[in-house]
Amino acid sequence: MHATRVSIRNNKLVYVLIADKRIKYGKLKSRIVYIGTTEKGVKRISQSVGARAVKILELTGVHSFHARVITCTPRQNTHTWRKLERGLLICFKEKFAATPKCNLHGKGFKVKDEFKIFSRSALMNIIEELS
Repeated sequence: MHATRVSIRNNKLVYVLIADKRIKYGKLKSRIVYIGTTEKGVKRISQSVGARAVKILELTGVHSFHARVITCTPRQNTHTWRKLERGLLICFKEKFAATPKCNLHGKGFKVKDEFKIFSRSALMNIIEELS
């Protein structure tokens, strides 16, 4: 795991676990294997990496993976990091017709107000860039 000032400075952030090999989601492939959020910063990301390491490394052809942190500007009275996670999961599901392999939640997410705060095309660009 590689930590930077961005990930240490912010406690409330979204992280994406990315495998070294593209994983099949139907007819399409992506390196994204998990999208998560935390209010506890880097400590939670390292716990998540440890908890999911075996499951990710058991995927066919995967030898390693890394975590990428995605942050957003805070807004008053809004849990923007949670909306960012929901938006990314919704965009991932729209593109690949499934949630990432290691995500347990997100299967039944329906669009609420995520795309009032974040642009759908910006979130889709993040998914495509990390895939």
